[in-house]
Amino acid sequence: MARMSRTLLPTVKDPPADAEAVSHKLLVRAGMVRQMGAGLWTYLPAGWRSHRKVEEIIRQEMDSIGAQEMLMPIMQPAEPWKATGRYDIDELFKLEDRKGSPMVLAMTHEECITGHMASEIRSYRDLPQTIYQFQVKERDEPRPRAGILRTREFVMKDAYTFDRDFDGLDVSYNHCIEAYDRIFDRTGLRWYRVESDVGMMGGIGAHEYMAPCAAGEDMIALAPGYAANVEVASAVPRKIERPPELSAPEEFATPGLRTVDEVSREAGVDPGSLVKCVPVVTDQGEFILVLVRGDHQLNTVKLANSLGIASRPAKEDEIAEKVGPPGFIGPVGTSVRIIKDDAIERWGPDYRSQQVRFPSARGRAGRDFQFEEADVRMIVAGDTTVDGHEISFEPAIEVANIFKLGTRYSEPLGAKFLDEDGKEKPVVMGSYGIGPARIVAAAAEQLGDEDGLRWPPSLAPWQVHLVSLAKEKDPERENSDQLYEELVAAGLEVIYDDRDAGPGQKLTDAELIGCPLRVVVGRRGLADGIYEVSERMSGESHKIAVEGAAEAITELSRSLASA
Repeated sequence: MARMSRTLLPTVKDPPADAEAVSHKLLVRAGMVRQMGAGLWTYLPAGWRSHRKVEEIIRQEMDSIGAQEMLMPIMQPAEPWKATGRYDIDELFKLEDRKGSPMVLAMTHEECITGHMASEIRSYRDLPQTIYQFQVKERDEPRPRAGILRTREFVMKDAYTFDRDFDGLDVSYNHCIEAYDRIFDRTGLRWYRVESDVGMMGGIGAHEYMAPCAAGEDMIALAPGYAANVEVASAVPRKIERPPELSAPEEFATPGLRTVDEVSREAGVDPGSLVKCVPVVTDQGEFILVLVRGDHQLNTVKLANSLGIASRPAKEDEIAEKVGPPGFIGPVGTSVRIIKDDAIERWGPDYRSQQVRFPSARGRAGRDFQFEEADVRMIVAGDTTVDGHEISFEPAIEVANIFKLGTRYSEPLGAKFLDEDGKEKPVVMGSYGIGPARIVAAAAEQLGDEDGLRWPPSLAPWQVHLVSLAKEKDPERENSDQLYEELVAAGLEVIYDDRDAGPGQKLTDAELIGCPLRVVVGRRGLADGIYEVSERMSGESHKIAVEGAAEAITELSRSLASA
């Protein structure tokens, strides 16, 4: 029974003072969630109903590909995390038990499930396997924000595949992609599957599922047939007008000019014909000079993937020691390692025969300095795909991610098996995460309007919001009670506003809560023999005869769900 007079559904008029994201404002105002502390949220009954709707969609689609559900502990010994090199991750919560043994609060469960598989898998006959769970994750986010979008505690569905080889991983990975695609189609969200970085998970490949919205912290690059997170996106740069060829290095005085724009104006050339020198120092202490086109920026994720190690911007004293005064440096005459972004080459048929400019001198790469080449730039507006489509950019929420882990975890944790020839080999793994809370928030972001939430039928806490405008002792209340019983008997999920409150408050709350159908039972409508029914998403109104109303409303609800 879901009568609002007995339901914890505390709607409020004003959003929290610190709320910026639409989902933060609407979910709090609609009585779906409440905050306990920074990044710590409680799901009230209505919000938890939507969360569970998402879980059930995920569960059905994971079961459909033969995945098996289980449950693993949140608190785990630290040893496996040390073995995989993830114990020092800043976001990992660490603690000790009463005996002083180091423990962690899991942010993902690769270490736990791989440890189990190391004990249970013996032979190639035990593979493949696909395991999943719904479990709380703990993550010490430095800047929790945007309501339930970036939190320190959340429920995640994480799945893991275990195969004999990389061909088997490809099959399992594709099965999970098919399941995830169906999941997001069923949620009613607008979404993209994009190429992404493996990040702290490690491995050999990854994709993210992105829900476009203004509150998104990620940026995705889009074009017909192409979608990627800008962290890993590649593109063809715009063409530029090249300055004349130089036969030898040439000094180019730039007194007081510290930026690319200033130098390009002084030289009378396109900023893209200049080379920007970006000094970095790797985590192993190596000084590297990275070259990108003057109109481009360094992509630190791409650089880390290219080098196989992270880096940081070089400090002024490090720059001065290695290549000269900061702001007036260039590759000619240096003895440091040089990485040249390959976009510099793409705008000319043969980069080695083209001029390169930089603040302290003018010269030619390959003749006047040596380099390694890699794709290490951020793509920008004006770039295109290889087949000529212009790339656009859109902010988005990451709602799921999938990884080809390979042997990243199986090797350090000893998950091995004997193949057909009796040879011992490491299990090949995949990891597949999806955030129900982020899907709930993305629905609020994408579909909410100025009046409140607008749930797609698959995620709505209830399909029908029944509003009685009659007071408790009014004769019209009997019609509302009867319709409620009939709708519930027909299998619909109904929230019944039977409160002794004014019509304005009830109708405002119905818009705010955002169920797909609102049914109003009022004196005027009953006098005309009808119930007033409206669709929250489209705003379309229906006048449904009192006689046979339950069947008509049920049919309308089912038609919305199947649309």
